[in-house]
Amino acid sequence: MSSSTLLSTLERFINSGHGGTQVDYVLWYNYIPSEWASITFLVLFGLSTFIHTIQASYFRMWFLLPTAVLCGFLELIGWSARLWSSQSPFLQKPFIIQVTTLIVAPTLLVAANFILLGRVIRRLGPQYSRLTPKLYAIVFLSCDIVSLVVQGIGGTTVSVANTLKQANLGSHIALGGVLFQLVAITIYCALATEFLIRYTRERPIRHVPAGEDYRGKVDIPLKRMLYAMSVMTGFIFLRTIYRTAEFLDGFQGTIASTQPLFVIFDGAMITLAMVTLNIFHPGDLLQNPQLESDYYHDPTSSKKFNDSVNPAVMRTV
Repeated sequence: MSSSTLLSTLERFINSGHGGTQVDYVLWYNYIPSEWASITFLVLFGLSTFIHTIQASYFRMWFLLPTAVLCGFLELIGWSARLWSSQSPFLQKPFIIQVTTLIVAPTLLVAANFILLGRVIRRLGPQYSRLTPKLYAIVFLSCDIVSLVVQGIGGTTVSVANTLKQANLGSHIALGGVLFQLVAITIYCALATEFLIRYTRERPIRHVPAGEDYRGKVDIPLKRMLYAMSVMTGFIFLRTIYRTAEFLDGFQGTIASTQPLFVIFDGAMITLAMVTLNIFHPGDLLQNPQLESDYYHDPTSSKKFNDSVNPAVMRTV
């Protein structure tokens, strides 16, 4: 018996008066979660999260524990709940768990990208960046926290709703968090692009203290890290667009009711983003025992910052 036939049979059984109020949660899914998809993502997220834990400990990059590693753990919890739902589609608890965890988990991975950009800016030269590396962390991590809280509130509202109206209210709250995250990621991409363009063209945008006016060298490891960050951001951006469309379409809409879309644009996108960070790990590509201001000076640069920028130029950039 196919999943659609089984679902129709279950709905007829419940609507005949034998299933109680749990019918709401079957209808909220509008499908029975795929067992094979759940197992596949549990294996993939399990491996990636385990490797991230080892890598973060080995390279002592502790910021990856509350970001990439915690994201992986939440994904594991969410997909475990979906596996549970594939076996017991009438139960409320797994639905609550998967809604809450899978909405907020990718936000933590976005935070890792924000922190990595700050490190790249310190390596290449903060004078080419509109914001200081510290300010990047403050601004964008604050945005990430706001997005996380709003999405969490929306997910919780959906999970405890007793009516479709309450579920849609939670969906709209979560939509606000996702839209806020989408705007933050867009601004982050714009500022990162501007930084790289200014670095390439040697067009500083601001003065920095003496000793910090170096121009870092883009070696092969750093170039790979930049490519990896771009790919990661692309995967997360696609997932955020999907979630935005899903919430706009409504909790009973076509997008939310189509399981392959969720598998591809939520599960697969976050899996690919996490695996990309496993393969192109900042511990391999960013860390170096030598001082940045010494080793990463670019000898091909034709000018130093303090000699190349005058107030007139600064006013025009």
